[in-house]
Amino acid sequence: MYFVKRIVFAVPLLIVISALAFALVHLAPGGPFDRERAPASPEIERNLRAAYHLDEPLWKQYLRFFGLVWDKGPDGRWHHAPASFNVSFKYRDHRVSDIIAQSLPVSLLLGGLAFGFAMGVGLPLGFLTAARRGQWQDYGGSIAAMLMVCVPGFVVAPLLILSFAIKWRLLPVALWVTPWHVILPTISLGLFFAGKIGRLFREGMLSAMQSEFVTAARAKGLGENWVLVKHAVRIAILPVVSYSGPMLADLLTGSFVIETIFQIPGLGFFFINSSLNSDYTLTVDLALLYAALLIGLNLLADLAYTLLDPRVKYE
Repeated sequence: MYFVKRIVFAVPLLIVISALAFALVHLAPGGPFDRERAPASPEIERNLRAAYHLDEPLWKQYLRFFGLVWDKGPDGRWHHAPASFNVSFKYRDHRVSDIIAQSLPVSLLLGGLAFGFAMGVGLPLGFLTAARRGQWQDYGGSIAAMLMVCVPGFVVAPLLILSFAIKWRLLPVALWVTPWHVILPTISLGLFFAGKIGRLFREGMLSAMQSEFVTAARAKGLGENWVLVKHAVRIAILPVVSYSGPMLADLLTGSFVIETIFQIPGLGFFFINSSLNSDYTLTVDLALLYAALLIGLNLLADLAYTLLDPRVKYE
């Protein structure tokens, strides 16, 4: 019942998000036709605004966005106006759904690879620092995790490009063509989250190692490594699972800068351009898409939490 309520509550939440996004993009200075190749005359600009219904009140444009407007035709009858959410002011030869269908798989692939990289680096790092607490592995791993968290991706990406692409010529600089093009963007995007997971998993491991059931397992004569892997990890992983939902959403939304640096044809490229060009419909559609991903991924994280820890019950 809890998950059904969450899904039902997501509908009005997305409506509120769409209304806020729609109002904010219209409050930004400029319009979708300000960056045409040649400045349009006032008459042409009025005709363009009328053709795209930008001369209407904001509330009516918002209703038209979802197809909730009826217009009076030349015959005097009222006709249902088509929804405008699938129309792009900048990419007029393409529908918004086509743009999302082409670019979303790229962003999902990059986000998924960065997620795997973050887990693959962060979990062993957190386990090692917790298992060797107070030793040089703990100090070295903790410093490494701190550096990962403190240095943002837009700093890591140019450093990787200068080192591996320009100086040593081991990897391509940009674009998204071969598997070799994937390596630098994945590391740039996932390194920060690897440090976060490492620190989070370390704290979970240290807490689990002090619990009663781990002490009881040690008293039975089980080896330390077996106790940690068999008993402590299952409890220590729970905070990481809770964080994985928002982290996946952050990986997708945080890929804007990385996609721009490496010229990757993902959603980040279109989101930035749509914001700069006042492409209202595309901006709102992408904001709604990311909001839906955030809600859905958080819901999946809660579900995974209950599967890993049967003691957790959502009412």
